[in-house]
Amino acid sequence: MTHDAPADGIWLLAAANTAFFIMFAFSFGKPQSLRNWRSFGMFSAFIVALFAEMYGFPLSIYLLSDWLQTRYPDLDLMSHEAGHLWSMVFGLAGNPHFSVLHILSFFAIGGGLILLGAAWPILLASQKQGRLAATGVYGRVRHPQYAGFIVILFGFLLQWPTILTLLMFPALVVMNVRIAHAEEAEARLRFGGQLLAFVVARPLRSSLGLDLPTMGITASASTPVHWAHSHRRTS
Repeated sequence: MTHDAPADGIWLLAAANTAFFIMFAFSFGKPQSLRNWRSFGMFSAFIVALFAEMYGFPLSIYLLSDWLQTRYPDLDLMSHEAGHLWSMVFGLAGNPHFSVLHILSFFAIGGGLILLGAAWPILLASQKQGRLAATGVYGRVRHPQYAGFIVILFGFLLQWPTILTLLMFPALVVMNVRIAHAEEAEARLRFGGQLLAFVVARPLRSSLGLDLPTMGITASASTPVHWAHSHRRTS
């Protein structure tokens, strides 16, 4: 058995990828409340766990080594390809980097990044003006910043699943949904009339499992609500 492509030990690459995605998320997420910081912390922990195994120490491969060696006796556990567990589980032939799942993961990660990038200018403008963000991507997706984070994490799971990230992903989804519910409740109190007009003038939109008629509010108030509250406390 040869080890042409070692899976671990490239810590500089792990650190570089981790720093890139965490800084990118921070630049567009701009956490301001305690719950936003908790969500960002969980997101960061997910990214650290992912790239630490992808390019550092493959903990999941180590813990599953007996099962993997029994079920896939020809598998080189020390190779980078061993980390593409979905390709093995679903019996996808060929280079895992060109598999359907790997390609889909790039679309998911790229789509999530684009969604965050499209939301940020609108969000920033609404923060400065103290109003609802109701145009652009916010006119179609109620919480594009949270949806973008979840889509990015899902893309990484398609590409490189680990025990830790598989356990963390549902917790992150639940956390972001709860944050969205809490922020929409705050938005109802602050922007009641504006929200009602926005709901009447536009058809139903939903994301992150939230029901518009039940909540009675729109997509857009999340970060502007935090900005408005914090601004009022410091003035």
